[in-house]
Amino acid sequence: MFTVLLVIHVFVTLALIAVVLVQRSEGGGLGIGGGQGMGNFMTGRGTANLLTRSTAILATIFLALSLILALMTRSSTNGVSSIFNGPKAPVSTMAPMTPVPAAPAKPAQPSAPATP
Repeated sequence: MFTVLLVIHVFVTLALIAVVLVQRSEGGGLGIGGGQGMGNFMTGRGTANLLTRSTAILATIFLALSLILALMTRSSTNGVSSIFNGPKAPVSTMAPMTPVPAAPAKPAQPSAPATP
């Protein structure tokens, strides 16, 4: 399921890029679909409306697929933490400390003088 959604996401991404590049910009710069872009099929205004709606639809699908894929990835990760999971309680690997009885004090032994 994840792979199918990922492939659809790639196709939607490529279609969105193509539709954005075909649109005529305000200055008429890089737009491939110029004044009579689609021949006699549609007027300039009709072409602009079609491309604008197509961009909005593709952008909505792109956003929805991105969120779905992110949620699927988040739920499928095992043992990987994220900043969105919240802080974890510290885990102590040390055994609890128990008081150790003090050793009895030993009297100091006199040291032998050093012989030269």
